[in-house]
Amino acid sequence: MIATSEKRKQKSKKDYLFHICNYAVFALLTFICAYPFYYLIINTISANDLSANGAINFLPKKIHIENYVQVFKLSGLGRGILISVARTVIGTVFTVMASAYLGFMFTQQKMWHRKFWYRFIIITMYFNAGLIPMFMTMKTLNLTNSFWVYIIPAIVQPFNIIMVKTYVESIPPALQEAAKIDGAGILKCFYKIILPTCKPILATIAIWAAVGQWNSFQDTLIYISDQKLYSLQYLLYTYLNQANSIATLVKSSGVQSVANLVTQQTPTSIRMTISVIVVLPILFIYPMFQRYFVKGIMIGSVKG
Repeated sequence: MIATSEKRKQKSKKDYLFHICNYAVFALLTFICAYPFYYLIINTISANDLSANGAINFLPKKIHIENYVQVFKLSGLGRGILISVARTVIGTVFTVMASAYLGFMFTQQKMWHRKFWYRFIIITMYFNAGLIPMFMTMKTLNLTNSFWVYIIPAIVQPFNIIMVKTYVESIPPALQEAAKIDGAGILKCFYKIILPTCKPILATIAIWAAVGQWNSFQDTLIYISDQKLYSLQYLLYTYLNQANSIATLVKSSGVQSVANLVTQQTPTSIRMTISVIVVLPILFIYPMFQRYFVKGIMIGSVKG
């Protein structure tokens, strides 16, 4: 009995030490991941002269929000936000629905030439025509200088279809068979049985699609020349490249004529404020879907 109790004490000490090391490592990793975002935020609300000199590292100093006020006054920013929000919402909905429906249909044995169409879509993961043919295709379809150039090319995503197909195959076939016995057709099975069951994998795909749409700016660079259709990310991309001239312009404006060094715009303040504006929406949206993320990845992963 004494030997057993001593072993338990030794084991509990080892477990206790393991947990301490485990928490310490994960705390360090969390700090490493979170600090860059924290660093950006505290530098955007601190004195711009201190921020430009690299004096803001852990705590904000001389807090103000003038950086955000001035950045949101930049030309076309409001319209760019509307375009980016619209493309993110609409694009995510279309991508999720297309991935869900195609992934479901590729599990149906009665689908006409199911294997051929599945392989036809999957092969696009490995072969790409390139930029010039893609541009010519978009131009032929009259999608250049159109809002739908943000949406249509991103609807069918082969990897997302694979994830949904694998997830649907993990659902007991008895559910669909019972619905068919009760008279449900393919569409009713999809909307009543599959969609409610596939929430984890669809939430995972929604995160990927939303992040991809929100962060995208190259499609604007390639296909859009109409300034009314510029996305927020493209505008901020141009502003980042022109931070020096924008800072000079803001300084010379009437609003900044009496500003002191604390709120006077610098290239560093412009770059950091723009970076925060781009990142914050994703930081707020991601936790809403996080509870589905791990489950969706694990169950929807490709099985050998």
